Amino acid sequence: MKLLAFAASNNSHYINRILANYAASAIPVAKIDTLDIHDYEMPIFSDEREKQLGQPEKARRFYQKITDADALIISFAEHNGTYTAAYKNLFDWTSRINSRVFQNKPMLLLSTSPGLGGASSVLATAVKSAPYFAGDVVASLSVPRFFDNFDLKRNQMINTDFETELSNAVKLLTNRIN
Repeated sequence: MKLLAFAASNNSHYINRILANYAASAIPVAKIDTLDIHDYEMPIFSDEREKQLGQPEKARRFYQKITDADALIISFAEHNGTYTAAYKNLFDWTSRINSRVFQNKPMLLLSTSPGLGGASSVLATAVKSAPYFAGDVVASLSVPRFFDNFDLKRNQMINTDFETELSNAVKLLTNRIN
């Protein structure tokens, strides 16, 4: 089983990257491919730029990463209640290659933040919109107050309720793949 895990943020040391990787590591039989969307920065999408540039190689490479995966784990950072500009731009370019960006892959969608909201607004948006782009959302989970609920030194969830919810979500994803 090949699993693609990434944070929908271009901050390579951010908590959503940690959460996505943590969830992926709970599937021991998976070959995990992690990516940093910082490596996929492109000009801001517009119809004019697309006519000028065509489809950027970075967007094609990102789409191929999804194609090569059996399942996806994405953890969303929230900027002003919605997607980060880096993720949205990558998604927009990729959707021009094929509007079925997620290619019917089973998906576990996550979000977290240091605050009480846990980036739940962007997670709700992602869960609602994924099916329109051929995403099969198997489970989702928002983890508020990341630094109160996750031990960075031990790289583990310390809140047992969230650990149980995440474990159940990972099991749903694993069952969908097998």
